[in-house]
Amino acid sequence: MELALQNAVTRFQELHPESRRLHELALESLPGGNTRTLLHTAPFPVFMRKGEGSQLWDEDGNKYYDLVGELSAGLFGHSHPTLQKVLTDTIQNVGLSLGATNVYEQQYASLLCKRFGLERLRFTNSGTEANLHCLAAARKFTGRRKVMVFRGAYHGSVLSFGDGIPENNVDQNDWVLVQYNDSNGVQEAFAQHDDIAAVILEGIQGSGGFISGSTDFLRTIREQSEKAGALMILDEVMTSRLAPGGLKETLEVKPDLVTLGKYLGGGLPFGAFGGRQDIMDVFSPLTPGALAHSGTFQNNTLMLHAGYAGLSEVYTPKVVHACNSQGDDLRRRLQQIFAGSKFCVTGQGSLMYIHATETRLLPEQITRRDDVGAVESTELKKLFWLELVNAGFWVQIRGAIILNIVTPASAIDAFVAAVEGFCSRHRDLI
Repeated sequence: MELALQNAVTRFQELHPESRRLHELALESLPGGNTRTLLHTAPFPVFMRKGEGSQLWDEDGNKYYDLVGELSAGLFGHSHPTLQKVLTDTIQNVGLSLGATNVYEQQYASLLCKRFGLERLRFTNSGTEANLHCLAAARKFTGRRKVMVFRGAYHGSVLSFGDGIPENNVDQNDWVLVQYNDSNGVQEAFAQHDDIAAVILEGIQGSGGFISGSTDFLRTIREQSEKAGALMILDEVMTSRLAPGGLKETLEVKPDLVTLGKYLGGGLPFGAFGGRQDIMDVFSPLTPGALAHSGTFQNNTLMLHAGYAGLSEVYTPKVVHACNSQGDDLRRRLQQIFAGSKFCVTGQGSLMYIHATETRLLPEQITRRDDVGAVESTELKKLFWLELVNAGFWVQIRGAIILNIVTPASAIDAFVAAVEGFCSRHRDLI
């Protein structure tokens, strides 16, 4: 393993001298040379120069197929012509932030409500903000404080529960932490706490490794929250891309509130949350004592136009099915290659996650983050990342693979061949 890693690092350094120089320059003004922790990699990050279609070019001139997909925000690829046109038209004929209510927010809100089955909706600047405001709504509506969350969850930069309650969370006592996919744990938590305002969860845990919630688990949350008078909040910031009406459309339960984000801004910063009218009305300025909800850019015209065009003209139901079918096929092919090895792949549709472990696990054995965390092989993951990047595939070191709608079949075939080659070369290690 040590020799394989050394060779991969040496090749990486040979291919990326300009990235190394730029990283050293960045150290002079950014802590660690970085302003987005997830994108930091060793021995140094790759500095990207531009993207076009499904491809990226770094500052050294190396070309890659983009399989990071901006962590699901890059659904449309880079510089989609429809979005380019609408952004240019908006800048020239409408203007940017108008500092006033505008008709475009009503138009896009109406489309989102119809597409995702929501009664009312409000915009934010990010998925993080959407989740924070949803929790505020739940607390206002129920008059309670506590929120049930799940180990391995990520609901935004200040709402990450991968290893428990985050240290930067000042309200440590407001959270009830339960294992994901643990129906009994949910029941026990409700039995022990009579002051839970809401349960917030991902139907598929993204940061946790694209791990799907079981039908029994989701039903238990719905039944127990209704019984206790708590709200069920479904975080669809990543998963709304999986079906025309979002993942919610495929589930057997109906949440009270839903949060949205990522690609729905058409490539621009975006967030939204919505659901039942009686709950959402806690933000209505027409209601005495309503919660305040403001944000300078949350009704900016660029996002509203690009988001509307992206959802209505580009990511149509037909494209939704095609993109996710392509993802399902890729996942099946990868699992065939990984069979009997220390690698496996989980996920649904265009969202998937490659796991590397010290022991051999099947995808169905991974039902919570801790199933992988204790046996994860960081060295194998690093070796995989280095060799795939060196081969011209932009992948994420932690293992997420996220497709965009312009990824050609030839790129998928080339990626599969590269993975097959990696496994063949390192059969003694995996």
